[in-house]
Amino acid sequence: MDVLRPTLIRIGGRVYRKNLVQEQVCQHEEEEDFCAGPSDCADELCDAFVVEEIEKGFQCRVEVPSPLYKYIIGKKGETKKRLETETRTSISIPKPGVEGEIVITGQHRGGVISARTRIDVLLDSFRKKQPFTHFLSLALNQPAIQEKFLLFREEVLEKCSKDDGVCSSLFQNPAKLHLTLGTLVLLNEQEIQKACDLLQRCKEDFVDRIAGGQPLVVEVAGVEYMNDDPAVTDVLYAKVHMKDGSDRLQVIADQLVERFVASGLMLKEWDRVKLHATVMNTLFRKDPSTEERSNTTPGKSSFKERESFNSRNILKLFENFYFGEVQLDSVRLSQRFSSDASGYYATSGQLTF
Repeated sequence: MDVLRPTLIRIGGRVYRKNLVQEQVCQHEEEEDFCAGPSDCADELCDAFVVEEIEKGFQCRVEVPSPLYKYIIGKKGETKKRLETETRTSISIPKPGVEGEIVITGQHRGGVISARTRIDVLLDSFRKKQPFTHFLSLALNQPAIQEKFLLFREEVLEKCSKDDGVCSSLFQNPAKLHLTLGTLVLLNEQEIQKACDLLQRCKEDFVDRIAGGQPLVVEVAGVEYMNDDPAVTDVLYAKVHMKDGSDRLQVIADQLVERFVASGLMLKEWDRVKLHATVMNTLFRKDPSTEERSNTTPGKSSFKERESFNSRNILKLFENFYFGEVQLDSVRLSQRFSSDASGYYATSGQLTF
């Protein structure tokens, strides 16, 4: 990282500089002892959060999902003790597994704000290491599409099975064919509800206007690969475009991601959403339930060692393969590693056109 262009962290409407530090790799993440020191964040008084005056000084409450408590406590409670000592505050944390608020109390308002700011930076750092739990998706598993996908799989195995790495375990589950708009780390019911509420606001603010109150008709046709060399492919995907030639689906996808990023529920990966439907993925080779995720996404990766395949013949023979036409009528908040009665991912919430 260029010290003259440090990484910026946005928390609660404020921007903090993340200084370059030497990180040590810990075998057990839950035992990692981390505390943002005075040089790691801005401790100046600010109005990004509420600090109330009480009889014995000042107090600030922080909503934190219970899986993240351990990062504030630290190994043998050392992180919490250091925070309390350096900011001259008392930090009350609910019992493990119990959802609630972390309460910071101190005699001086500046100390309470300093503790809160450091906790925010600490949590932001460790949240990015969590594997994603949900994702915004558009289902492409209509019966006609599944039928054509199964035909595609059959023909690929018939004509290309002798190519390096090509085998039946690479193919997507037809019941789970979808477009992914973005991934989220939602660690409790409150965060899931926040995402559902934001979906509905997006519907009211711009989705209904762009969609015109009707399903979006798209065509799924042609295949393309993700990486630079088709001889060592990890992901092969079907291309998706609006049947009327408009960019309405792209606009809706980009604006949805922009809103979710602004809310703090999603991390920004690209300037534009890449509309694609994964049909073959080397991650499926060992774990058919795995969903694809960009290598550039911050967070703890669940990737296993990948064995690439040669897609040159597939691209040549199936470059224009037509999977069919689909009417998209909803964006779903899908739960990772799950299935509903139809075989698609379980839905935590959805936005309907």
